[in-house]
Order: sequence, then C-alpha cells, then structure tokens
Amino acid sequence: MNILTCIKRVPTTDLQPAIAADGTSLEANGVQYMISFYDEIAVEEAVRTKEKAGGEVTVLTIGPSEASKEVRECLAKGADKGIILTDPNWAGRDALSTAKTLATKIKELGPDLVFCGRVATDRDNAAVGPMLATLLGWSCVTDVVELEIADGKGTAKRESEQGIESWSFSLPAVITCQKDLNEPRYAGLKGIMAAKKKPIEEVPAEAIANQATVERLELPPPRKEGRIVGEGVAAVPALIDALRNEAKVL
Repeated sequence: MNILTCIKRVPTTDLQPAIAADGTSLEANGVQYMISFYDEIAVEEAVRTKEKAGGEVTVLTIGPSEASKEVRECLAKGADKGIILTDPNWAGRDALSTAKTLATKIKELGPDLVFCGRVATDRDNAAVGPMLATLLGWSCVTDVVELEIADGKGTAKRESEQGIESWSFSLPAVITCQKDLNEPRYAGLKGIMAAKKKPIEEVPAEAIANQATVERLELPPPRKEGRIVGEGVAAVPALIDALRNEAKVL
C-alpha cells in the first residue's frame, strides 16, 4: 500500500512569541521548531498501517530545507522517504494555498491513503485535510479515533459533538487524526541510524497565491496580577464580593 503523511513544521509550544517588524508575522529569529502534535499521530498511524498491510510511507511537507530535521524524525519512526516542497515564504501560506500545493504533489505520487493531523498547533484551522480531499475528489473522515483498512476499503470511528460516529469509506481517502487514535512511538537508536540513509527529496513548491491575507498581528494584553483576598473561612465573603462585583462571574 502506498501511504502518504502530510506534516507541518511549527514553533515549539513553549515559544514566547514576538511580532516581526512588518506587523503581520512572528519574529523568526531564535525560534525552535517541532512537528505539529497531531501530525505525529498521523505519522504513527501511517507506520502502523504499513506494518499491517505492507507498502511504504512517504512524508510530505511544505517548508524550508531546514525542515529536514522534522522529516528525519519521521523517518526514524518508520517512514520510508521524505519530500520537502521548499518555499522561503512557507509560514505565510494560508490553508487553501497549502492544500492546493500539497494536492498537486499528491496527484503525482498517487497514494492509496493520506494521513494528516486534525489541526496544526500553530494556526489551529483544521482546514487543510478536508480541503485536500475536496481538491483530490477523495473520501475524507476527520477527527478519527479508530481505524481499520482492508481490501481497498476502510472503517473509521470519529469524534463529534454528538459522540462517536462510525463511517465506512473506499480508498483512496484522506484521514485526519485525533489524539485518541494512537500513542506515537519514540525513535530508537536503530531507527535514528537507519533514518540517516533514507532519502529526502527537495522540490520547489508550486507558487499559489493566498486567498486570505494577514492584516495585522497583536499580542494579547497581559493578565492582571492576582491578589490574595484573605485566608480560610474568613476570606469567603471577600472572595464572593470580588467574583460578583469585579470579575462579574456570579
């Protein structure tokens, strides 16, 4: 089975952000990067599917050449090869531009199954996976927490506001992965050494204009400093008064 996983290079979640001089982007100097959390789950599910059904796993991303670090991490966990669609302005792409560029490459590669994280931890749009499926004309199941693939078909359970839904679908398909789907493995020494020999291809990304543009970025105002209103039972009246008249939550 030909399996592909889309990943995104995102700033680490402990980043203290700063606005760049242009006012529309984050300051990139000194920023450390990681694989988006849900994309790690997508990589794990792709590798597990390969282990059950055979085939190979390709990791695909849009980003700078430095994204080879994140791609190598995926290769160390069991993926077979990586492709970076290089773009110096990768961080400024909107969801539709990203999906169109990925879809063009996916059509060329012809996988049976594409895995994505349910949402990227930087933009939080949850849009690229469904857009990909629409552009490709494929089946799509989002927020998947349980998956079975066999004989060119699949069954999936997905998390919704109403509860757990069960779906059947045919391949090819796009699956977006929720956190309960699996527990991503750690890369062992053998995998890390093997990843050094696995191929990573770099290809210029297709230039597609954004549909949405960022007008301005602003950091949220700092929180007011907390205060202690008293101790023990004696503090209850003062606490209730503060909640009612200051915070206005009662």
